[in-house]
Amino acid sequence: MALRKIIRMRLFPDAEGVMNLDIAQAQGDLLVVSQFTLHASTAKGNRPSYIRAARPEEAVPLYERAKQRLGELLGRAIQCGVFGAMMEVGLVNDGPVTIIIDSRLRE
Repeated sequence: MALRKIIRMRLFPDAEGVMNLDIAQAQGDLLVVSQFTLHASTAKGNRPSYIRAARPEEAVPLYERAKQRLGELLGRAIQCGVFGAMMEVGLVNDGPVTIIIDSRLRE
């Protein structure tokens, strides 16, 4: 399951600077926001298509279940955005690493 993998991924540096700690070991926090634009298709033309994005009646329960389960797996409360709301989220990347978890590809 992708949610368990998110919690267990060793993404944070240990005392030697090696990515060897998971979020709990690093005492990190988790912010979960819905971002339907991740499902935009750019295969045709110059305008992203959101036709494949889940409708709110399907997406909201998935988002709510994911938030609940991530909190359970982490063993404490997580921070959350509001589904469908306009949100501005700041991010500072620490290092040249981007990890994409695709539950269908299983890479």
